[in-house]
Amino acid sequence: MDYKKEIEELILTLIREGGSDLHLGVDRNPFIRVNGELIQLVKHPIFSKEDVLSILSVLIDKERINKFLEKQEIDFSYEFTLADSPEKIRLRCNAFFQKGVVGIALRLIPKVGDLEELKLPSILADLAQKKQGFFLVVGPVGQGKSTTLSAMINLINKKESKNILTIEDPIEHIYKPEKSIINQREVGIDTSDFHIALKSAFREDVNVIMIGEMRNTETISTAVTAAETGHLVFSTLHTNNASQTIDRIIDSFPAEQQDQIRVQLASSLLGIFSQRLVPRITGGLIPAYELLINNKAVSNLIREKRTHEIDIVIETGSESGMVDLNKSLIELVRAGEITIENAYKFSLNPNALERLM
Repeated sequence: MDYKKEIEELILTLIREGGSDLHLGVDRNPFIRVNGELIQLVKHPIFSKEDVLSILSVLIDKERINKFLEKQEIDFSYEFTLADSPEKIRLRCNAFFQKGVVGIALRLIPKVGDLEELKLPSILADLAQKKQGFFLVVGPVGQGKSTTLSAMINLINKKESKNILTIEDPIEHIYKPEKSIINQREVGIDTSDFHIALKSAFREDVNVIMIGEMRNTETISTAVTAAETGHLVFSTLHTNNASQTIDRIIDSFPAEQQDQIRVQLASSLLGIFSQRLVPRITGGLIPAYELLINNKAVSNLIREKRTHEIDIVIETGSESGMVDLNKSLIELVRAGEITIENAYKFSLNPNALERLM
């Protein structure tokens, strides 16, 4: 079997079906995820143990295969060019063991669109052009966080002359420098750790830093310090909403450090954008979102340990540019983009949504 052709044909099937993820495993058909739902490719032959390992050897080199066999899991990216076209397809991948055999999950990395194309609010463009501060895009896995951040980074790249650094595991979107310098560092290849690369950024004359994911307290602490010292810092967290994100950051620190990080966050935070990708009535997905803007009221709530009141500030803060998730969902329903059923499904407070309906 030509395993390179096999995996690339499966990826092309994923693209044709408008899917986001491809799942390969031993003794079963491949699966793809389309509009949030898993679909089994029943017409495709079932893969053997040797097939999956051979596909992995196409996706990564021998050195990384050995690393995978030692660590039993690995993150990486895969890129190939379409036949008779200069267009490149790029995927973020993870290989792992389950019950002693290999599984592979591949996520299609969409092209970097602009905010309007992605149906995202224009206020994100204003936040992307701030001189310094800390901005987070949050939400569950697979809700478009990386794509939103990439659109903001690309906006800076097109409009401003900045030195931009991304620290990722693995590198997802590849940027073509326009007005800005863009250095992209991949953990495991260009640096050993998020935290080490972030500390190094202080000596690299960097203006903008994008951290693919904040995985530990050291990284969070250094990111907040970077925002305080004149950098514009972007990152992601797997949290549900703005208030939970602030609590998660503070709670990740030992008790004796929490007051300090609370004060730092209150002064350096620009905002938190929480998004969900909701199935459209016409097919595909569209974002519904919550946006917290850090103003004097929010800053005081963070400092005074009253983050449980932030949801109310968001609900009543539309004049400050804030967006409540339920109101975002209702607007999509009224615009004929999504069903009422999906609005309730994706709401974090269905009772409040019902009152607004």
